[in-house]
Amino acid sequence: MAGKFVLKRSGTDGFMFNLHAGNGQVVLTSERYEARASALNGIESVRTNAADPGRFELRQGSQEPYFVLKAGNGQVIGMGEHYSSEAAAREGMAAVARAAEGAPTDDQIPVA
Repeated sequence: MAGKFVLKRSGTDGFMFNLHAGNGQVVLTSERYEARASALNGIESVRTNAADPGRFELRQGSQEPYFVLKAGNGQVIGMGEHYSSEAAAREGMAAVARAAEGAPTDDQIPVA
């Protein structure tokens, strides 16, 4: 089941998005962007790169594993939550790939 991207403001002058799985759970959080157009480009980059398992990188936090999704240029597009195990983090990666495929964008930024 496809998820959805939720685009919103981050602070007073920034933008970010979350990718929600079909069950509503956040499975990926973007970096912060200075421009709305850049955040929208980030969403397109997730759509493109999430289908490629080689774009995910498993990392170890101070206590728990997590993952990042990278664009073709190596830049981090977004990050997953911290997980209880490496296996759970890998399932999180798969959840991002499933959720991103065909996911619409819920633009929550008011039009001025």
